[in-house]
Amino acid sequence: MSKNIVAYSVSLFILAGAIVLGVTVGTVSISPVVLWNPSFDEAAANILWNIRMPRVILAGLVGAALAIAGAAFQGLLKNPLADPYTLGVSSGASVGAVMTLFFGISIPFLGPFTLPVMSMIGALLTMLAVVSFAKLVDRSMKMETVILTGIIFSSFLGSIISLMIALTGEELRQIIGWLLGSVSMRGWPYVRMALPFVLIGSFVLWLKRRELNAMLFGEERAQHLGVDVKKSKMTILIGGSVLTGAAVSVSGTIGFVGLVVPHMTRLLWGSDHRHVLPLSFINGAALLIVCDLVSRTIISPTELPIGVITAFIGAPVFAFIFFRQRKGGI
Repeated sequence: MSKNIVAYSVSLFILAGAIVLGVTVGTVSISPVVLWNPSFDEAAANILWNIRMPRVILAGLVGAALAIAGAAFQGLLKNPLADPYTLGVSSGASVGAVMTLFFGISIPFLGPFTLPVMSMIGALLTMLAVVSFAKLVDRSMKMETVILTGIIFSSFLGSIISLMIALTGEELRQIIGWLLGSVSMRGWPYVRMALPFVLIGSFVLWLKRRELNAMLFGEERAQHLGVDVKKSKMTILIGGSVLTGAAVSVSGTIGFVGLVVPHMTRLLWGSDHRHVLPLSFINGAALLIVCDLVSRTIISPTELPIGVITAFIGAPVFAFIFFRQRKGGI
């Protein structure tokens, strides 16, 4: 059996297990039989299909979106520490979403899609600003330069969010709750809001898998191989920003998923983007479903924000990658 078949089989098995655990474990335990036979227990089926299943699917979509965006950013910048959170893209998406909530913006022809669209615009503008500024400082785009630029922009955007929170009134609870990062109390409407953008953004990045492989050898070499580097970079940035904006708009700021999952995927299954992208998508979905399960059961009945759980996992991994890279291990 080839390594790729094993990789996809293991990843899909873990995802299926995470989904089953996500919908059956909680304050009320539900038998897995309800999944294919709702009449077995109608009350449990109601909880499963109307509360837990949309929550699990939304967590999966957010995790998949952040992980595949992180994989693309890491490939594009040739930097294993790049992800939507460390680059400040999540903060840009947050500013777009908070502005929408703060000012009550609703674009007529977009309706409920105003929030994810504004979030994506914030993510894209931030990504472009971070890359442009980092290039101004250091044309070779060293790891430290990109990460420090991301931290600077993230801090600045965080201050804008703090200012809006300080000025807000009745919307305070809504904005604070949203910023903590959670998929709690999100129903099927949120799934429908995020799904098209996650699918489109993921498909756009998957189309650029060969260009990402070519750019691993440097932009000049990629150009010799026939890659339109400028166009490909812009397409990847837009695709990653669409995914980050879609994820942030329905779940708030959840860090480190886009860092941990692609890195672990590369370590386990190799660096070919034809497989890194889809495997990151699957494993990112599984990781966030499990993190959401832990966040709502570890100190039940109180729920922790998912961002707390992902930070517990992501921060040590970030430190480990940074340590290995500085020591020349990567």
